[in-house]
Amino acid sequence: MKLDFIGKKDRETNKLQLKKAYGSSDYNAYIMSVREKLIYITAAAAVSYAIGFVFYHSHLLSLMLCPFALGYPKIRTLEIIEKRKSKLNFQFKDMIYSLSSSLTAGKSVESAFRDVLKDLAILYPDRETDIIIEVETILRKIEMNETVESALADFAARSHLEDIENFADVFYTCKRTGGNIIEIIRNTSSIISDKIEIRNDIDTLLAARKFEQKVLNVMPVLMVVLLSFSAADYIAPIFNTWTGRVAMTISISLLVAAFFISRKIMDIKI
Repeated sequence: MKLDFIGKKDRETNKLQLKKAYGSSDYNAYIMSVREKLIYITAAAAVSYAIGFVFYHSHLLSLMLCPFALGYPKIRTLEIIEKRKSKLNFQFKDMIYSLSSSLTAGKSVESAFRDVLKDLAILYPDRETDIIIEVETILRKIEMNETVESALADFAARSHLEDIENFADVFYTCKRTGGNIIEIIRNTSSIISDKIEIRNDIDTLLAARKFEQKVLNVMPVLMVVLLSFSAADYIAPIFNTWTGRVAMTISISLLVAAFFISRKIMDIKI
C-alpha cells in the first residue's frame, strides 16, 4: 500500500539540501530528513497494525507487525527516485527538441543552450524544475571554459538514464569527429520522443490493470473484515486458535508477496 504524506515544501527543502551538499544532485540519491522518516514509519506502522488486527484480532500480535514499518522509508525512497527520473526523462525530450530547433537555425551549440533555457522557462515556470537547473549548470560550466560535451557527460552520469547517457555519448563522438551534429540531434530527439510516447501508451494500457491490482490487494482484507462482522461465530476459530493464527500469518505473507510480484509485473521497462 502506497503511503505519501510528505508535502511539496518538504520535498523542495530536501532538493535544496542536496544542491548545497553536492552542487548538482545525483538522481539515484534521495536523502530523507528525520521528519520525513518519522512520518513514513508512523504511517506504515499504523497500516501494519490495522491489517494485523484485522487478521489476528489481537493487539499484541498486531504490534509485532509494526517493526516491519522501519523498512518502508527505503521503499518510499526508491519510489521517489524512480518518479523523479521519469519526470527528468520527459523534460529532457523538451530540452533536445529546443536544442535541435536552435541548431537548425544556425546557432552555435553554446548559444543554442542559452535559447534552450529560455524555452524551458516558458514550459516550466518553476525555477526549481530539474531540467532547468541542469541547463543552468551546463551554461555555468561553459562560462568557466568547460566543454559542452564534458558538461553533458557529467549530467548523464548523474542522471543514470539510458536516453541521456546515449545522447551524451553521441554528442561527444560527433563533436570530436566532426559529424553532422544537427542531424544527429534531430534523429536522437525523434528516437527519444518515440520511446516516451510508447511508454505513455503502455502506461495508459496498464492504468486499468494497475487499478485492478490495487483492488485485488485490498479485497482479501475487506473480505476478512466483512466476515468478522457478518459471520463472527463462523470465523471465530481463526482468531482464537493457534492453527487459525498460523493460517492467517501465511495469508498475510502471501498477500505481501502478491503485492510485490504484481508491482514487478506492471513495471515494464523500455
